[in-house]
Amino acid sequence: MAEKISPGMQQYLDIKKDYPDAFLLFRMGDFYELFYEDAVNAAQILELTLTSRNKNSAQPIPMAGVPHHAATEYIDKLVNLGYKVAVAEQMEDPKKAVGIVKRAVTQVITPGTTIDHANAVDNNFLVAIEQQEQRFALSYMDLSTGEFKVTVLQDFSAVVGEIASLKAREVVIGFLLDESQKKILDKQMNLLLSEQLDLPETLQMEHGDLSAIEEQVALKLLAYVKRTQMRDLSHLQEVEHYEIKDFLQMDFATKTSLELTVNKRENKKHGTLYWLLDETKTAMGTRMLRTWIERPLISEVAIAKRMAIVQLFLDHFFERSDLIEALKGVYDLERLASRVSFGKALPVDFLQLAHSLSNVPAIKNILELLPQEQMKQLIERLDALPELADLIHQSISEEASRTITEGGIIKTGYNPQLDKYREALENGTSWIAQLEATEKARTGISTLRIDYNRKDGYYFHITQSQLDSVPEHFFRKATLKNSERFGSQELTEIEEIMLEAREKSSILEYELFMSVRDQTEQYISRLQALAKTIAEIDCLQSLAVVAEKQGYVRPVLTENSRHVEIKAGRHAVVEAVMGAQEYVPNDIALPEQTDIQLITGPNMSGKSTYMRQFALTVIMAQIGSFVPAESAALPIFDAIFTRIGASDNLISGESTFMVEMSEANHAIQKATSRSLIIFDELGRGTATYDGMALAQAIIEYVHEHIGAKTLFATHYHELTELDQTLEHLDNVHVATLEQNGNVTFLHKITEGPADKSYGIHVAKIAGLPSDLLERADLILQKLENKPLPAKKVEAQEEQLSLFDIDENYSEIIDKLKDLNVDNMTAREALNFLWELKDAL
Repeated sequence: MAEKISPGMQQYLDIKKDYPDAFLLFRMGDFYELFYEDAVNAAQILELTLTSRNKNSAQPIPMAGVPHHAATEYIDKLVNLGYKVAVAEQMEDPKKAVGIVKRAVTQVITPGTTIDHANAVDNNFLVAIEQQEQRFALSYMDLSTGEFKVTVLQDFSAVVGEIASLKAREVVIGFLLDESQKKILDKQMNLLLSEQLDLPETLQMEHGDLSAIEEQVALKLLAYVKRTQMRDLSHLQEVEHYEIKDFLQMDFATKTSLELTVNKRENKKHGTLYWLLDETKTAMGTRMLRTWIERPLISEVAIAKRMAIVQLFLDHFFERSDLIEALKGVYDLERLASRVSFGKALPVDFLQLAHSLSNVPAIKNILELLPQEQMKQLIERLDALPELADLIHQSISEEASRTITEGGIIKTGYNPQLDKYREALENGTSWIAQLEATEKARTGISTLRIDYNRKDGYYFHITQSQLDSVPEHFFRKATLKNSERFGSQELTEIEEIMLEAREKSSILEYELFMSVRDQTEQYISRLQALAKTIAEIDCLQSLAVVAEKQGYVRPVLTENSRHVEIKAGRHAVVEAVMGAQEYVPNDIALPEQTDIQLITGPNMSGKSTYMRQFALTVIMAQIGSFVPAESAALPIFDAIFTRIGASDNLISGESTFMVEMSEANHAIQKATSRSLIIFDELGRGTATYDGMALAQAIIEYVHEHIGAKTLFATHYHELTELDQTLEHLDNVHVATLEQNGNVTFLHKITEGPADKSYGIHVAKIAGLPSDLLERADLILQKLENKPLPAKKVEAQEEQLSLFDIDENYSEIIDKLKDLNVDNMTAREALNFLWELKDAL
C-alpha cells in the first residue's frame, strides 16, 4: 500500500509537474527546499547536505535546502552550469494562512534569462530561431538591458555563426531540428535548447515592418520570456530588424582566427582587439565597443562621422580628460532600468541612478566646448531627466540600507505622515530615557535600566540583588538566572505608541518606495536612450585615448576605389603586447590592378602576422578607429574571409583539411570584388601534389571569377611562377639574412618570391638533434634536384598518353621489369630510385 503524501508534499508535486526540466526551489519558512531527484542532484552540484523528509518512513523523501537570504548564490551556480531554476514563493503570510500556505512559481531563471550574472559588463543574449522552407529567422534579446533584435539568415551555418558571435547560452527552438542540427547546437556548442511554445492569441508586440517569419520568431522569444519571468517587462525595447549585410561581414571562424574579442588559448579578453581598444569608463560603453568590433560599418558617411569625433577628442586633451572623469561617475543605466522593470531595484540602485543623472549636465557642458558640428547630435540626445533626478534626490535617503523592509529609506521631509511617525519614535525614545531616570530616582535602584527585545518588548532590567526594592506598580515579565524583567503601565503605553509608529512607518516607507519605483518606470525608455548616447560618447573617447597612447593615424577610406596603401603598418595587438620598439613595421601595397598577393617565406618569419595585421587594420578603420601605421589609404570592404591556422573540428568529425576546404568554399561562394580574403598555407592538410593543385586552382578561381583583394601565404614555392600568367597577382616574400650558415628572419615583406623555405633552420631553432638536421639537409639536397612544375595548366581537349616511350629509355624499363620489389629493403629501394634518376 502506497504511503499517504502530506498536503504540503502534494502541493510540491503539483507545482513540480509543470516544471519537469527545472530545479524547483520550494519556499518553506526561511529556506528554499528541494525534494526527490532535485534534492539528490542539487546536493551533489551545490555541495549541500542531503537529508530526508519522513526519515522513519519506509520511503523517506530525499531533501536538501538553501537559506532564502543566500539563494541567489546557489541559483547563479546552477544557471551558470546550464540548468533552469523555478522559484516557488509563499504567496501569503504563514501566520494568517488557513491550512497549507499558498505557493506558486514566481520566476523561472535560465541561462538566457538571468539578469544578475557575475560579469555585469557583458551581454547575456537569449536567442530564438525559426525556419520557413529554406530560410531561417533569428531573434535575440538581452533581458538585462532590454535589447531586442531580429534578422533573416539564408542557411543554418549562418544561424550557428550568429549564435556563436552573440555568445548565447540558450536557444528557444521554433521548429523541429534534425539530428545534425541538434548535435551542433547541443553537443558541439553546449547550448541549452528550450522547447517551442504555443503562441498566446493575446500576445502583442510593437515593431516596425517585419516579415512574417521575423514576426513569428520574435513573438516566440517574447512568449518564452513572459512565461518564464511572469511579470510585465516594461524595459524591453521595440524589436528592431537588422541585416548582416549592413555591416562588415565576418563569419565566426574569421572572428575567432583574428581573435577579435576572445583569445584562442584561454577564451579570455586579454590579447584581443577588444582588450586593446577598451579604454571605456562605463559598462554600457564596454558592451557597445564589443558590438562595434563584432559589427564594423560599411558606410563611408557613418565611419567618417565617428572618425571626426575621435579626431576632435584627440585635439582637445583637457576637455577629454574632464569628460573621462565625468563618465567615471555614470553607473550602468541599462541594467538599472531593467532592475526597476523587474521589481528588483533597491535603494542603492536609485542612488546610483541619481548620481549618474547628476553627471549628465557636466558631460553636456564639456561637449558644448568642442567646436564641431558632429557633436550637435550627441549633445541634443543627452537627456539629463531632471524630473527623475529631482524625484530620487527628494525621496531616497543617502544613508538607505540595501533592504526595503527595515525602514530608513525615505528622506525626512518627503512625506508628512512618515515624519509624524518618526517624530513619535524620537519622542518615544526620549520618553523612555526620562522614565528610566524617574524610576531610578524613585526606587533607589542605581542599576535599573530599560531594555528591549522582540519577545518581551520594553522592560525594566533589575538584578537579583536589587529585587527587594522593586515597587508595587511593576509587574513581572520574565525571570532570568541573575536578574528579572518587569513592566509598568506607563512603560506599556509608551511601548504601544512606539510600536505602532514603527510598524506603520515601516509599512508607509515601503509603500512610498514602491511609488518611487513605479514613477521611475515611466522614464525607462528615456533612460535607455540616454544610456546609448553615453555609451557612444564613451566608445569614441576610448578610441581617441588608444590612438594617442599607441600613436595611430586617421586612415583615408574610399567607397569608389580598391587601392590599398599602408605605410609602416603594424599589428595593433602584437605591438601592444611586445612593445613598439621591438615590432618591425611593414608596408602593404595592393594597387587598383593588383588583386592577389602571393606571400612566401619561412615559418616563424611573420607571414601570418602580416596578413592578420592587414585584416585588423581594415576592421579598426571600419569601426571608426585610427590605425597603427604612418599613413593608410583603404577601400571600404564588405566582408573578410580567413583561413588561418590548423583547427580540427573533431566534435563534428571534420579533419583539418576538411575544415580548410569548408572555409575556402565559404569564401569562394560568398566573396565579392569588394571583399578581403586571407588564406594561410591552404592545401597543407593533404598530400603535396593534391595540396598544390588545389591551392593553384583556388588562386586562379579567385583571380578569374571573384577579383577580391587576397593575401595568400604558401610554402609551395612553385606557385610563385603564377605571376607570369595571372595579370593581377604579385609575389612578395619575408626577407631573411643568411651569414655563415646562420639565418636571421627580418620580418620584413619585400617584393618577389622567396628562394628557400628555411624549414630545417626552424627545426634547428626548435632544438632538434644536429645529426638529424644534417641527415635532413642531405635528403633536401637530393629532393631539390626534382622540381615540381606549377605553371598555369591549360585545359586539354584530349587525354594525353601516359608515356611517350623513347627507345633510349628501354634499358631503364627492362631494369624496372626485372626488379623484385617484394624482396627489397627500404634503403635498397631508395638507392635504386636514385640510380634511375641519375640514369635519366
